[in-house]
Amino acid sequence: MKNFINKFFGTGRSDVNPATGGRQLASTSPVVVVSGLPRSGTSMMMKALEAGGLPVLIDGLRSADTDNPEGYYEFERVKELDKGDTAWVAEAQGKAVKVISALLEYLPADYQYRVIFMNRNIEEVLNSQRKMLSHRGENVEATNDAEMAELFAKHLTKVKEWLRAQPNFATLDIDYNAMLRDPESHIRTINQFIDNTLDEQAMVKIVNPELYRNRA
Repeated sequence: MKNFINKFFGTGRSDVNPATGGRQLASTSPVVVVSGLPRSGTSMMMKALEAGGLPVLIDGLRSADTDNPEGYYEFERVKELDKGDTAWVAEAQGKAVKVISALLEYLPADYQYRVIFMNRNIEEVLNSQRKMLSHRGENVEATNDAEMAELFAKHLTKVKEWLRAQPNFATLDIDYNAMLRDPESHIRTINQFIDNTLDEQAMVKIVNPELYRNRA
């Protein structure tokens, strides 16, 4: 099970530690962070923000595939946050960047962040991740779904408690499943959370229920 968790997050850490800092915050545009568990709709959100006119920080190193035909919208250096690679964050100001929930705590404390946190039915997240690993030819040992769901629920609780305690983080929770049913109202809320300058009609067009393939 530990191997599955590590593969799931792409990092050896899944806990959340108290933030340290006290440095003066940068007085520039906030970094828009799209976060959540892997396979929770973060790529769709990144694509929607891009369509709405918000610049995105991506490198294109991970190509679209069967599991994510619209692209992953990743920036590879994000995966090194827990190893101290944070110099790129300055470049992310005024842009959207995808950071999985397990790595949020490693973002440097001297920037302002607006976090769009994607929430999805955990059973669907686990099913989607298993299928993706299987497509890659990776062996995933049998796991207890109830136990896995409990572990990830506890992880999300810790992450959200940590976010609420950070004075330089503002967070908007978005329900992926509800957004597929009613994209217009969710996009409107997201636009208001960012800066109310995004093209909402263009963003709504990105929300594609046909990609909702792993249902609970």
